[in-house]
Amino acid sequence: MRPVESAIVTRAAFHIEDVYPRLDDGRFPIKRIVGEPIDVWADIFRDGHAVTAAALIWRAEDDRDWRRVPMRHHDNDRWTATFVPERLGRHVYAIEAWTDEFATWRHGFELKAKAGQDVTLDALEGAGLLTRAQSGGTAAAEVILRHCEDFLRSGEHEPLLAPELQLAMAESQARPDLTRSKPFPLAVDRPRARAGAWYEMVPRSQGTEPGRHGTFRDCIARLPDIAAMGFEVVYVTPIHPIGRTNRKGRNNALTAEPGDPGSMYAIGAAEGGHDAIHPELGTLADFRDFVTACGQLDMEVALDIAVQCSPDHPWLREHPNWFKRRPDGSMRHAENPPKKYEDIVNPDLTGADAEALWLALRDVLLFWVDQGVRIFRIDNPHTKPLPFWEWAIREVQRRDPGVIFLAEAFTRPKLMKGLAKLGFTQSYTYFTWRVEKREIEDYLRELTGYPERDYYRPNFFVSTPDILPYHLQGGEAWMFKSRLALAATLSGNYGIYNGFELIEHEPIPGREEYLDSEKYEIKVRNWDQPGNIKPYIRGINLARRVHPALQQTRNLRFVGIDDPNVTGFVKTSADGRDVVAVTIALSRGIHEVWLPLADVQIEVDGERRPVVAVENLLTGERHPVEWGGLRLRIDPDRDPALLFQCLA
Repeated sequence: MRPVESAIVTRAAFHIEDVYPRLDDGRFPIKRIVGEPIDVWADIFRDGHAVTAAALIWRAEDDRDWRRVPMRHHDNDRWTATFVPERLGRHVYAIEAWTDEFATWRHGFELKAKAGQDVTLDALEGAGLLTRAQSGGTAAAEVILRHCEDFLRSGEHEPLLAPELQLAMAESQARPDLTRSKPFPLAVDRPRARAGAWYEMVPRSQGTEPGRHGTFRDCIARLPDIAAMGFEVVYVTPIHPIGRTNRKGRNNALTAEPGDPGSMYAIGAAEGGHDAIHPELGTLADFRDFVTACGQLDMEVALDIAVQCSPDHPWLREHPNWFKRRPDGSMRHAENPPKKYEDIVNPDLTGADAEALWLALRDVLLFWVDQGVRIFRIDNPHTKPLPFWEWAIREVQRRDPGVIFLAEAFTRPKLMKGLAKLGFTQSYTYFTWRVEKREIEDYLRELTGYPERDYYRPNFFVSTPDILPYHLQGGEAWMFKSRLALAATLSGNYGIYNGFELIEHEPIPGREEYLDSEKYEIKVRNWDQPGNIKPYIRGINLARRVHPALQQTRNLRFVGIDDPNVTGFVKTSADGRDVVAVTIALSRGIHEVWLPLADVQIEVDGERRPVVAVENLLTGERHPVEWGGLRLRIDPDRDPALLFQCLA
């Protein structure tokens, strides 16, 4: 029996391999910022000695026409190019390779001529290539025609070797063996996706009178104070009507007392669901006023979205098939064993009517986009189907590609990273529990390494309403400052939960949770009470605003500090012109350390120059750099962090 014959492919086939950047071979998009140069490289090769040409092509996903830029040969069949996306949204890019027949002819012709061989026929072959050139533009066509005529008239081969002819032919010749790689996806976000200082606000606790529910008017009154600390995003916990059935009391008590407001995460009541405002906060118009007031202070609103319902949510009455029931017909309340949430039930996003539920949740997000919200913090996204989030995020960003999604997921590492891959713009992290020098540095190396740096944008929260980490429970001001400085300088995005500036630290004994949590009660605070660290926060945030190096996470490098309780690192802006060195104490007591800067360089007028001096970002003091570094004395009780701009 004869073997089955395979199809014969006679044209040259290029291999395009090891394309960077790409994520999971193009299954998920890499992430970049609009206007940010994107370096691309690939290995491109074919058989033989013919000259290869290559181009990088890209377009917005909804565009028809490709844009292109030539790729440059680097070495060992590695090719590189750079492009700059100029609009928000999803893009695709690919690589093309083909044989440059005229350059191949020219190279062979010159070698033969140099060896003294007869090149008469070779010259005619080159002229023949000119006659087969296709239109690459009027200017190129004129160059090709003129040089072809010069050769035919004179018989001399010099016109065929003119540099301008080589350029014109590179643009105009046929490309019968052109090979294109698969397209790779790219998500282009606005700069706020890369950097932002977040302030988490519980709206009902922004009032000034004990026992009175805060309103959006109270929230607006607080904004100047928040803006003065240098925050750029005001993140509000859920603002929807709160259910009454199984309402939780103080400290998560199973029975609420009269007047207890319940958990703001038990969403939905007779007054409405996810597209309604809790009546005691005000009206939808009041919320829009709040959004406008934030904008007037150069801040944005981030809205907490929790895909869960109280038993009183209108959906349970209007769409009972959106929820699962137990064998006895009762509704299954939410739980995260051993934790139980008797005041919450979860909709079934995989049920028989899942499509209608998905559309309803998408419309909730779009409703708030229409109210001026362009940032969403999604509560526990890892407990919902991943395909839902991939679809929902794309649906919303089709309407407004500038919408940002933050994944609040403290779960398994690969699941957290999976959420980032499928579309979440930013992600919560394990920073809250990274305390020792080695674990902090190892974790940041992971987040800034490959491939994580291409898709995982961390947002470092020092604490949350759910988490009061053990290291803050002592209420030591230096520790609060140290954690804030770490979060604000290591990551482009970071956040604090209201009350952090007041050194709030009372825990439930033996647990990483706040005693008398405002998830279950209304608090009234003196936001200027003695001992607050608001001036310190203001100074750190001002340094972030002034220095592009601190407005990103990718370009970070730890330096050798010979103290196990002091970490040191250098951050560099994308253009290399802004370099900031940071040292932060992780324990109390005086630390005297050497900050090595000998191998740190700064981009100045196109040249890389060494650091000759540093300037303290908070005090303005200048110090010369001698012997390749700087001797520092850190007193955490005064300031656990030293931030320096490096000067050339």
